[in-house]
Amino acid sequence: MRVGIAGLGRLGKAHARQLARVTQGCRLVSACSPVPAEREWAAQELGLAADRLHADFDAFLAEADVDAVVLVTPTSLHADQVIAALRAGKHVFVEKPLALNVEDCERVQAVAAEHGRQVAMVGFVRRFDPSYAAAQQAVAAGRVGRPFLVRSQTCDRHDPNGFFVQFAPTSGGIFMDCSVHDIDLARWLLATTPGDAGTAPKALRAFASGTIAMHPDLAPIGDVDNGLAIVEFEGGARGVFYASRTLAHGHETSTELIGTGGKLLVGAGAASDRVVYADAQGVRHDALQDFHQRFADAFVHEMQAFVDACRGGAMRGATLGDATEATRIGLAIARSLQSGMPEAV
Repeated sequence: MRVGIAGLGRLGKAHARQLARVTQGCRLVSACSPVPAEREWAAQELGLAADRLHADFDAFLAEADVDAVVLVTPTSLHADQVIAALRAGKHVFVEKPLALNVEDCERVQAVAAEHGRQVAMVGFVRRFDPSYAAAQQAVAAGRVGRPFLVRSQTCDRHDPNGFFVQFAPTSGGIFMDCSVHDIDLARWLLATTPGDAGTAPKALRAFASGTIAMHPDLAPIGDVDNGLAIVEFEGGARGVFYASRTLAHGHETSTELIGTGGKLLVGAGAASDRVVYADAQGVRHDALQDFHQRFADAFVHEMQAFVDACRGGAMRGATLGDATEATRIGLAIARSLQSGMPEAV
């Protein structure tokens, strides 16, 4: 299967390397970026010919021999680009979130329904992480009874340069950029009742609060660098989410699920491996540096699942409907951060 990729920023480069060298059953043949340096990188690093490197997205989609496209572009472009790709006859993988408003998500769903033979997949990578998959299976097996509370966090190691600040105006804010993963995990885990994958509970109401601990440049755009949110779900379940840009020690993604018969915890401590050091300074372990180090295996499994589905295999991971609900909940959280009041989802 011949694949093209649009967007060659930090994550886009990682996806491109993987498609070119790791993912089985496909060949990376084309790339698109409006940034000349990124196209030059693709030529040198990936060996793509000049006529397969595009600054224009429409020209990229017009390549007849490309079967599928991977979109790692700004979120504000996702909906229109997914729709254009589907109408061009391509399978589509798009990074999360699907869009920054529900209407655009629903537009994508409608077009995808018209192109039912094509795969449309959203990059909720944590569903492909072995630890999270094991946790979901444990809940399904009844090991924690009936799940009713998920506490989940996405916390980045502090970047003194404030790299993320320049993207904050178009990212949808900290909750849409970071907590959308935790929202999807909560829906996935709370949907799982013993012996039955079930249906994700409907979110009813959200409340959020946040603070600017280290990056005052976020204030003019109404964003924060640390935020907390509570989401109330139908049936009494609750989700509690924490997002941070300022952890000193490293990247820490962790999730706790509490049920009537026990609890489970994924990712505590941000350990990069299982080595613990003890000396005169104390007892410690090395910490993960970023999200890609934490989810390296999951990114491999995710992209392989996309290619396998395009080649006729079963569709795995989050659906477009799941992505729409994650956006819907994330927007309610963002509204609450601005209003200071609980907001209906």
